[in-house]
Amino acid sequence: MDYVIQPTALTGGTVCVPGDKSISHRALILGAIANGQTEIEGFLAGEDCRSTLAALRSLGVSIDHVVGGTVRVDGVGMSGLGEPGESLDFGNSGTGMRLFAGLLCGQRFDSTLSGDKSLSERPMQRIIEPLSLMGASIDSDNGRPPLLVHGGHKLVGIHYSLPVASAQVKSAILLAGLYAKGETVVLEPAVTRDHTERMLKLMGATIESGDGRIRIQATGQLNATIIKVPGDLSSAAFLILAALIAKDAEIVIRSVGVNPTRTGAIEILREMGGDISVESPQLMSQEPVADIRVRSSALHGIAVDSSLVSLAIDEFPVLFVAAAVAKGTTRFSGIGELRVKESDRITVMAEGLRQMGISIDESEDGAEIHGGELTGGTVDSYGDHRVAMAFAVAATVAKAALRVRNTDAVDTSFPGFTAVLGSLGANLSTQRADRK
Repeated sequence: MDYVIQPTALTGGTVCVPGDKSISHRALILGAIANGQTEIEGFLAGEDCRSTLAALRSLGVSIDHVVGGTVRVDGVGMSGLGEPGESLDFGNSGTGMRLFAGLLCGQRFDSTLSGDKSLSERPMQRIIEPLSLMGASIDSDNGRPPLLVHGGHKLVGIHYSLPVASAQVKSAILLAGLYAKGETVVLEPAVTRDHTERMLKLMGATIESGDGRIRIQATGQLNATIIKVPGDLSSAAFLILAALIAKDAEIVIRSVGVNPTRTGAIEILREMGGDISVESPQLMSQEPVADIRVRSSALHGIAVDSSLVSLAIDEFPVLFVAAAVAKGTTRFSGIGELRVKESDRITVMAEGLRQMGISIDESEDGAEIHGGELTGGTVDSYGDHRVAMAFAVAATVAKAALRVRNTDAVDTSFPGFTAVLGSLGANLSTQRADRK
């Protein structure tokens, strides 16, 4: 499907966004190997998380998906997973594949992990290397999926310095560390999201973290619990952007996760002049949660601090659009990791924004965006959900209608996106793809 968006005067309002994708993945996985029943409230029922759910069922875990966003997982304990009868298909989910590689290398059976065309092109050597150092045996297609994870190997703890800041790689190592002899230590070059550490601690694992160092010991058991999943900040970022670039709008987004390892985009947008406030903070299942209030603002270009990159790694399509409508020039550096996401997000965003009349200088690990006025026309999201949503929001302030191609993947992270954006006044429709 394609989106067709007309220039829009957003009216504002109060909205909610779906549950956090990263937390939903981890709640399923850790609930599956815990003792007892874990109840997950606010679960994100997007395609990526449904792939994780299906994979766990293939491993013998009973999961009851209750209407209303609650999931109950009957944990089988640390050693209770069973051999799957077929390949575990993770669709488009890099998070699912990487975390399962860490989980399954400590089991007694073999597993094959596969995915769609996009996932099959994403780099997996970054998890194969540290897991192999722990004693795992993983076959791949020259460092790409599918992965054959051989079971029956005894794992040992390692001290590993991540060459690239990655919460997925860190989490894969920590999951393997639950089954490894001795202590496993992960050193981060920059702060990454810490949902795995928080949830492991909540469920009774022997884990410590601080100063860029995470330590975990093999754990005899995890304890089932109730996990309340907050709204996904990465999804909220599109609505934040929509309000900021509107002429005169104010919105409130309820109960959003504001984990400090995830709020880099808010910091960057504030530096660009964005009026964003965090209200009614609370702690929910060890995760910071708050309401976010956003008012329309005149944005200006900045040189983005590279230390904030790992804290905003999924929000750069939003930040590219913010830079495109800001006064002056915005410079991004140290963002080379965007080239191995669901698409090459630097190139795809640059291509689309150029088609909308924006001047961009692209480099291997950065971009310089010269703010201006957005035109309409047609852009291609290349099947990347975050790119599709970023262009949909950009179109609300364009001079003419914009068609965004290949938007089906939006359901992987933000089911109901068009309805939520429409509730704020956006004129957005879906149409069959037109290939003429």
